[in-house]
Amino acid sequence: MRLEGVGLRYGWRGSWVMRDVDLDLPAGRLIRAQGANGCGKSTLLRVVAGSARPDRGRVLGRPARTAYVPERFPPALPFSAAEYLRLMGRVHGLPDAEAERRGARLLARFGAGEQAGQPLARLSKGTCQKVAVVQALLAEPDLLVLDEAWTGLDSDSRGALDEEVERRVAEGATVVYVDHDPARLAEHTDLRWTVGGGTVAVTEQVAAAPVRIDCTGLTDGVAELSALPGVRAVGALPDGSVRLETDEAHSDAVLRALLAEPGAHVRRVSGGRR
Repeated sequence: MRLEGVGLRYGWRGSWVMRDVDLDLPAGRLIRAQGANGCGKSTLLRVVAGSARPDRGRVLGRPARTAYVPERFPPALPFSAAEYLRLMGRVHGLPDAEAERRGARLLARFGAGEQAGQPLARLSKGTCQKVAVVQALLAEPDLLVLDEAWTGLDSDSRGALDEEVERRVAEGATVVYVDHDPARLAEHTDLRWTVGGGTVAVTEQVAAAPVRIDCTGLTDGVAELSALPGVRAVGALPDGSVRLETDEAHSDAVLRALLAEPGAHVRRVSGGRR
């Protein structure tokens, strides 16, 4: 996906927030947008997500499966949480039964399973935020845009969202996010967009050393594991164990896949910033 010559301003005749912005959004990357309050971060994210059009320039290659958590979620919609998720599933092309299954699983993951049948208007702000996050994760999007999505979540739910973001990136999605916490996903962020002064400056995260995972007991699963996003190399060690090399952003997903292999045993993890 790419933004070419994008210009944004407030209102039809308002002042320009930014002009002539060119940005690449590679697949499988985590991108943080940062800058002072009022600099245009949320406006930029709306354009990326497709909920707003740029006043100048164009957006190319936006994935069909795109999901967005806005800075403010409208809680007074006339639906229960489960009904809203079923409707959002339809928007993403999911059958009702599949949307209900995924919605129930994700609500439970974020500690809101018992509120599924409650009207959105009666839910607390924090629970409404959980519903907003769940609707974005529902269809496993290829582009996920999060505008302060962690705000209002309890600590367990913030951790769950961190893990879901890492999983989406590990599976090849692009995730763009804004958050007040400078440490949020800092070790996993690939690119930083610094918005201000009418421009967007791009900083690429310095690559860490590869993460090396040594394991035993692998048989037929080696070929499948070598095809996982982020895996750079798979090789045999003199003691008969297998070493996989991956980048840090994908290492947790690779470890989960290894641990799911029958008979596999992880002996050692090294490298990266661990």
